[in-house]
Amino acid sequence: MVVSVEKRQALSERMEKLGIQEEDLRETFVRSSGPGGQKVNKTSTCVQLVHIPTGLAVKCQQERSQALNRFLARRLLLDRIERLKEGFLRSEKAKIEKIRRQKRKRSKRAKEKMLEAKRQTSEKKMLRGRPRVDDLE
Repeated sequence: MVVSVEKRQALSERMEKLGIQEEDLRETFVRSSGPGGQKVNKTSTCVQLVHIPTGLAVKCQQERSQALNRFLARRLLLDRIERLKEGFLRSEKAKIEKIRRQKRKRSKRAKEKMLEAKRQTSEKKMLRGRPRVDDLE
């Protein structure tokens, strides 16, 4: 089975959009394991891709064809890189939003509730102290 020209073009456009070049990838071929019999034992169809800048590694041995596994491995690697970048952006946005919430002025009701809770806590702590002599009489 061979990968269609449209799929190859879509993959290369996706790589370009993410800013990944072929030089950033280290590709090695390993013998596959699992079902496939003599064909699998004689040929190195398992593809291992490593994206050198991020250190992400992917192994693909879904098909018996090395060409198809090369395509699938690249697609898997791009999925992981996209998730990594998306997660990073999402965490940055969450941090900024958290800081914005912290800096925002409290509403009057929220401030009153907070002060009431502080008063109750201080009363509890006063009760934990040692009994004073004038309290015993």
